[in-house]
Amino acid sequence: MENKKISKYLSLILRHQPELINLELDSHGWADINTLILNTKKYTLTPELINDLVKDNDKRRFAISDDGKKIRANQGHSIQIDLGLTAIQPPKVLYHGTASRFLQSIHSKGLLKGERHHVHLTESAATACG
Repeated sequence: MENKKISKYLSLILRHQPELINLELDSHGWADINTLILNTKKYTLTPELINDLVKDNDKRRFAISDDGKKIRANQGHSIQIDLGLTAIQPPKVLYHGTASRFLQSIHSKGLLKGERHHVHLTESAATACG
């Protein structure tokens, strides 16, 4: 349960409000792991814990740089960053995970990105429902 709370905290910091802990993201959303650890007062973070959170996250919310020194959120940013993604032809069927209370709005207005940069879709029904 604690790891889930930490993962949500990392999502807040890396996707929306790095300034909460005086963390700087580069133009591609990467943050220095040591600075993240030093600036986080809410939880006790270690490089091992961060690696475990990234590795064990079923939705692959985060990535660690090849040199192991940086972390970033893979999607869902409300701040402007360039993830360096390449556009591809989408599959025939994609799913959108949402609460049923929003279905009427989706049927009438369509899928809206809201405060984020994109609407997030997946090929996996299980991921959308998770």
